[in-house]
Amino acid sequence: MADSTPIRDAATVIVVRDPAGTPSVLMGQRGAKAAFMPNKFVFPGGAIDPGDAKISLAAPIPEGCAARLSEASDGPQPDAIAAAAIRELWEETGQVLGTPRQWFDPPPDWSGFAATGHRPDASSLRFIFRAVTPPGRPRRFDARFLLTEASALRGDPDDFSQASDELSHLRWVPLAEARDLDLPFITEIVLAEIGGMLPDLAAPKVVPFFQNDDEDSQMRALGRI
Repeated sequence: MADSTPIRDAATVIVVRDPAGTPSVLMGQRGAKAAFMPNKFVFPGGAIDPGDAKISLAAPIPEGCAARLSEASDGPQPDAIAAAAIRELWEETGQVLGTPRQWFDPPPDWSGFAATGHRPDASSLRFIFRAVTPPGRPRRFDARFLLTEASALRGDPDDFSQASDELSHLRWVPLAEARDLDLPFITEIVLAEIGGMLPDLAAPKVVPFFQNDDEDSQMRALGRI
C-alpha cells in the first residue's frame, strides 16, 4: 500500500566549529513527546514555510549550491530553502546568520530575528546532502542539509538564551563523539560526509541525495554530469 503521508520540504543547517582543529557540530535533543524523531539528537532545522520565499536575503547562497538545490526538484527556490535554514537556526538555537541591516514590518515568523538588527545572509552556506524520510513514518520531509562554519555566526556561539524550547541540551558536540549520541540514521550518514570534508569544508561538486519512495530507496548524486 502506498504511503499517503505528505512530504514537506524542509531545511536543516549544520554549523561546524573549529574545523581545522577539534571540530564540533551544533546539536540539540528533540522532546520525548515529539511526533517526529522523539529523543533524538539532531541539527537545527524544520519545514520550509510559504513566507520564507518572500524574505529578502542580504546575500544569496553561492551559485553552485543554488544550482544543485534546483536540480531534480519542482519545490522551493534556493533562496527560500536558505531563508528557512537561517530562520530555523535562529528559532531553535538563538544563533544569528546574517548581515547587520535594519528592516521594517517583518513577517511574524521573522520578528525576533529582525529585532537583532540583521538581514539573513546565505553566502556562507554550502549544500551538502539531501534526503527524503522513508515511508511509514508519522511525518515525512524532503530535507536539504546546508552547512556553515561557526565563524559566520554573529555574537557569542555559546549563547543559546534566545532559543525556543523545541530542542533541549543545545551544545557543541565534538565530531569524534557525535556518533555516541542517539541519532537518526540519516544524521549518522551526514556526519560521515562532514568528516570527509574536513578541514576546508568546501561545497561538494556532487551532492548525495538519499531518495525514498514506496517502491525503492536509492542514493543518487546531484550535480553529476
